[in-house]
Amino acid sequence: MSFIAACAGPQETGAAPYAAYVMDARTGETLYSENADTRLHPASLTKMMTLYITFQEIEAGRLSLDSMVTVSKNAAAQPPSRLGLKAGQKIQVRYLIRAAAVKSANDAAAALGDAIGGDKDKFAARMTRTAKKLGMANSTFKNANGLTAQGHLSTAHDMAILGRHLFYDFPQYYNIFSRRSTDAGMATVQNTNRRFLDKYPGADGIKTGFTVPAGFNLTASAERNGVRIIATVFGGTSTDMRNAKMADLLDLGFAKAKRNVTVQPPVPARPADEELVASNAPMAADDVDEDLPEVEGGAGKTLRVVMAPAASQRPLSRPDHETVAAASEQVDAIADSIASAVAEAAAPPPEPATLDAQALEVAAAQPLEPPLPLEQVLADVAAVETVAAAEVPAPLRVTAKTEVAPVALMETSVRPAKRRAPIYDDPVPEQLAAAEVEPQQEVVTQVSTSGGRHWGINIGRYNSWSQADKVLMKTQLSEGETLGQSLRKIVQKSGGYDANFLGLGQQEAERACLRLQAKGMECFTLGPG
Repeated sequence: MSFIAACAGPQETGAAPYAAYVMDARTGETLYSENADTRLHPASLTKMMTLYITFQEIEAGRLSLDSMVTVSKNAAAQPPSRLGLKAGQKIQVRYLIRAAAVKSANDAAAALGDAIGGDKDKFAARMTRTAKKLGMANSTFKNANGLTAQGHLSTAHDMAILGRHLFYDFPQYYNIFSRRSTDAGMATVQNTNRRFLDKYPGADGIKTGFTVPAGFNLTASAERNGVRIIATVFGGTSTDMRNAKMADLLDLGFAKAKRNVTVQPPVPARPADEELVASNAPMAADDVDEDLPEVEGGAGKTLRVVMAPAASQRPLSRPDHETVAAASEQVDAIADSIASAVAEAAAPPPEPATLDAQALEVAAAQPLEPPLPLEQVLADVAAVETVAAAEVPAPLRVTAKTEVAPVALMETSVRPAKRRAPIYDDPVPEQLAAAEVEPQQEVVTQVSTSGGRHWGINIGRYNSWSQADKVLMKTQLSEGETLGQSLRKIVQKSGGYDANFLGLGQQEAERACLRLQAKGMECFTLGPG
């Protein structure tokens, strides 16, 4: 029996049909479409769905990143690209995630699918059901890794939808798709998409795929100035051709995307109760760290069923979809706040001379400043706009080069997605080298409302003001050369507290994000207006 690899080395092929799709990730709006709903072979883009379901299991508490998976015979028998797993071997979920996302390892994806679904066919059926819930109307899956199989088909449109859900539904894991290399337990693996990530400014994912019937496929995501574009290419004739076409599609998307739109995250797919009950994922006490879950809010949910109601009541009208989603988000945020507070209270003091210890010392030396109410923030912004309208001369920033560099005070909307700390914390050397900047010794004398430093960066949304402030101080201590001239700013939002550094130039903001993303931190730039 012969196999065709779902991700192989570069070679020419002209057999696969071509398709392309471009969307504004903030709203899901279609910006370009060509054969986008034609059912074709997705190849290793399939692994995005395998990872999505894996993240569902972690969120539901059925798995943790430390759970040990016993490799099935089916997984061990998968052809390259592979990690080299052996039947009966035990390996942590975190390493299977890394190998599937970064190396596109077929055996790692199959191991996850078999552990979660019980076998290949059951997991494939769940993949197809999940696709329908996400709005992927033309996708049918037969395996967890994308090897060519009869009926295993998807579309460029559907894969872009899936990429958008990965970004918004699981932001705490999304950073894995931008890693150039990572530790997969058995080996350090290289990203199959690193050439595109290195060449296209703003690119941070997501997944490549190749088989002879599929051609060279890619779902990519890139962000510039607060605009995020997701695009998919099916049927490329080579890696270079596919990457060049993807660059053109993303450029088209950025050119057509509207500015200052309201972010409308998609509604996540929730696994049915019977799927969770039927899951064969390992649940042994020595496999899952239930007391200290690595992912906040990852503890299992308890279902309480009332069998005998006290009185018969008229059923209430069914709430609309948006109301249910909003209520669910509020409940999750409250649970996260409680879990975060308990974990912080129980945590041992940090080791001396570490960044955590320094951040605590700085916090202890400063008076605790409570967050401003939303009304006060709006009043401050109105006051700034009044001063700017009066054309008050901008105060100067005193620098070693005696340059005039006013700082902008701004507030920028961000995607209302629940944010948690990244789990992949190994920095990438080439990213760090590319992001090196010369130190600048500058002293801020006053904040201005005009000039060229109208940029900033956002490093996450947190459950409390003090948590956001601690992260800002720790980041400023570790990245003093890059962020030394910026201002820390915490903005209260409906879903938490945004941690921002403001008063940067555009290049400084982009370099700062590049350095922080290389260290596994979530970061995106905030542009003016």
